[in-house]
Amino acid sequence: MTHRLTHRRWFTPWLLAGPAVVWLAVFNLWPAVNTVILSFTNAKPLGGGHFTGLDNYERALSDEQLIDALVNSIVYLLVCLPLLTLLPLLLALLVEKKLPGITFFRTAFYTPVVASAVVVALIWGWVLDDRGLVNGMLGQLGLADRPVSFLTDRWLLLFSAIGLTVWKGLGYYMVIYLSALGNVGRELHEAAAVDGASAVRRFWHVTLPGVRPAMMLVSVLISVSALRVFSELYVLSNGTGGPGGRDMSVVMLIQMYSRGFTGHIGYASALSLLLFVITVGPMLLLARLNRKAA
Repeated sequence: MTHRLTHRRWFTPWLLAGPAVVWLAVFNLWPAVNTVILSFTNAKPLGGGHFTGLDNYERALSDEQLIDALVNSIVYLLVCLPLLTLLPLLLALLVEKKLPGITFFRTAFYTPVVASAVVVALIWGWVLDDRGLVNGMLGQLGLADRPVSFLTDRWLLLFSAIGLTVWKGLGYYMVIYLSALGNVGRELHEAAAVDGASAVRRFWHVTLPGVRPAMMLVSVLISVSALRVFSELYVLSNGTGGPGGRDMSVVMLIQMYSRGFTGHIGYASALSLLLFVITVGPMLLLARLNRKAA
């Protein structure tokens, strides 16, 4: 009887995994494969298009907007990566201490993570506007005789968006580090203190090695997010991509080319694949650095 029941239930794992497999195939695997196919065509939203070979990729190499978008994304990555790797760790070290009222500060630091990125960007837009809070304070203090163009100057807009990203991401990565710090044995710190190690040396030789896996994870997450940034720049620039559209990210550029009835779906697909390749690069580099440090 047992053998008969076991024989009849060989399909049970497939039955349980079936819905998930179908879901992944329809909504993940097929769109990825279709993107690759479309990147070699001149497809439009209302037409299938035809095969054009490497034309879309040749066009990308000479696209000045794509070059600007790549520069913006690389600057975003180079600034956000060190800030959002180190600042949340320092914040986690601060709030992990068991002090009266520390739970309130943990919650306060995490609150921006819960808020919608669009809503937060709108608030930052009002604060940084020519007639916003920041320019009002600068004028009242006599530090600026005219409004600072936070939202209309190319680089000021880009760094304003970076500031928004850093501010919103601090609490999220702080929680990851708090979890990692919980696995760093206090006896190691106590032993180092007994040996006369200063707080800086304990941080460098005890804390950092203990949270290195979490730091690797955080670095990868930041790299991917920075290269795929959209909401911050889109909302702060009011959908224009900044002066002359030069503050666009690669994702904004893909969205621009693919929207509307005359959108260039094929070219947008080619840009998506290029973004994928560019995103994988920092991840592989960070993994290699982590293996060397191990």
